[in-house]
Amino acid sequence: MTKKILVICGNPDADSFSGAVSDRYQAGAEDAGHEVMRVNLGELQFDPILHKGYKSIQELEPDLIELQDKFRNADHIVIVYPNWWCTMPALLKGLFDRFWLPGFAFNFNKETKRLDKHLNGRTARVIILSGSHSPFKTWWNFGDFTNEIQYGILEFAGIKTKVSAYGPCEKVTDTYREKWLKEIENLGKRAI
Repeated sequence: MTKKILVICGNPDADSFSGAVSDRYQAGAEDAGHEVMRVNLGELQFDPILHKGYKSIQELEPDLIELQDKFRNADHIVIVYPNWWCTMPALLKGLFDRFWLPGFAFNFNKETKRLDKHLNGRTARVIILSGSHSPFKTWWNFGDFTNEIQYGILEFAGIKTKVSAYGPCEKVTDTYREKWLKEIENLGKRAI
């Protein structure tokens, strides 16, 4: 069964290993006949700061409205980003701060204490790239660096999410990187 897949390169610099990983996932998915929508974070035009929190409505820029539509239309979402200071890049966090809003991704009824998840039925794969440490060493030293994206953002809105972490990307040979890229291309072919 073919899927509509949204691939987001969450590194502000798409000319990076994150970009290469995004390219390979996309190539694998397209080779298998899946429909792929691609977004490079650094090409989006938006203010990443949610200036007043949720106290007042901050109008969404056209790129954010279009991204919301892509999420609604996707069966599977892939987000690739580097692990910077045990979390995602600030611009990616700012993206979620701005467009992951009540009414789009979720609603919370304060009276009934009920959370309505608006993106149920979708799946996601998050691919996190560690630069100088292995993902296990980062987890061992600092704790789970995947909670925010997996549970606090995607699954909070109903998207069943799996996380893959690779690293240390700066310290491996090109042969090892190619092995990772083949694994990622295979994930794309299988749309998982």
